[in-house]
Amino acid sequence: MSLGRVSPATFFLVLLIYLLYTGSFTPFDVVTGCAVAAIVSLIVGRWLVRNDLKVVQVRRWAAFLSYSLRYFLVDEVRTHVDVAKRVFTLRSRPGIVRVPLDVRSEYGRVFVANSITNTPGTVVVDISDDGRWLYVHWIDVGDDLDEERIRKEVLSHFEEHARRIFD
Repeated sequence: MSLGRVSPATFFLVLLIYLLYTGSFTPFDVVTGCAVAAIVSLIVGRWLVRNDLKVVQVRRWAAFLSYSLRYFLVDEVRTHVDVAKRVFTLRSRPGIVRVPLDVRSEYGRVFVANSITNTPGTVVVDISDDGRWLYVHWIDVGDDLDEERIRKEVLSHFEEHARRIFD
């Protein structure tokens, strides 16, 4: 295994995560965090971040913050309530649907797949080899298998944010 260069973007992201995770900003923790960040960046930096300039763009962080707030405060709550209603009423028609995916970056595709999987009632079970289709297990497919309706209900919101953050 050959070590790459220290990626500044990876270094600062790992340092930030380390300091937030430990919850301490003492000089010892900052030095320890720098050491950990340098080691991680040397080992995996070339695979995690291909363009250091993208990581420091404020508009990408603002888009991520906007996504996070909406997702955790609105979408998660709404879907938890929906799934709870389905459990109590025993009304669901689960199935696996193929959904077209328009996001082109690898990070964007993973972001969309993870967002769908984290949402109650949906799980991504596969991504096509060419990255153009997601196969999603959905708690209530319904009778209408219209591709556009499914796309709009399952992933259009996630794709929009993935493009703003990663493309």
